[in-house]
Amino acid sequence: MSETLLRVASIETLYFDRIYALFGVSLEIHEGEIFTVLGPNGAGKTTLLRTIAGLLKDQPKKGEIVFGGRRIDGWQPEAVARLGIVYVPEDRGLFKELTVAENLKLGLWGRHDEGVKGDLAFVYGMFPILSERARQQAETLSGGEQQMLALGRAMLRRPRLLMLDEPSLGLAPRIARTVYDALATIAQRGTTILLVEQNARLALGVARRGAILEAGRVVLEGTARELADDENVREVYLGIGVAEASTKGWRLYRKRRRW
Repeated sequence: MSETLLRVASIETLYFDRIYALFGVSLEIHEGEIFTVLGPNGAGKTTLLRTIAGLLKDQPKKGEIVFGGRRIDGWQPEAVARLGIVYVPEDRGLFKELTVAENLKLGLWGRHDEGVKGDLAFVYGMFPILSERARQQAETLSGGEQQMLALGRAMLRRPRLLMLDEPSLGLAPRIARTVYDALATIAQRGTTILLVEQNARLALGVARRGAILEAGRVVLEGTARELADDENVREVYLGIGVAEASTKGWRLYRKRRRW
């Protein structure tokens, strides 16, 4: 089994020091794997990523976050980033008034190593449209192209852990598939990926393992196959469960989840 790169142990994250967003969440992400966290809106998925990235002041209130053997909970976000944790938010975090090439150049900020040209070639090879749009302002790109740019810029930081928040959000199925094919390619190069998604079908198609987060708690964890085969996941997240007829014969209902 691969070594553990990130360990989240019983963390509790609060907003305004009184509203719990995460309750005792524990996860382990192994080197080189894609790990997905699934769940509905408001489950705490984004909060989990932001807590790991150090973007929530004085959070988590309890628990530990250990990355590469070093405890990092409570660190400033720039210190977390220097360890190789790169976070791509749901809004992609682009400088929309800058061109595609300028956004990518920012991804190379501070780098003077010999691998710069090769990394740029990798990004342009993965997303050829970015080369065609190099002089175009980021705000004029389609949603899919903006997601490709955000992902390409993140890869230029050479992340040890790439954290993505809803990368398929708002994308046409064909474009979302292109983005997910890129994630598989990135993982094959050794980058560990922590992926937050609502589209369970896409996420479980590329992930090795995953967890279901609901109301701030991990309610189920396992391999991608185990999650895909779980009756509740199939019904609630994959939409392939069978609704049952009520005793009166005129109303359909979903079975109560057992977690």
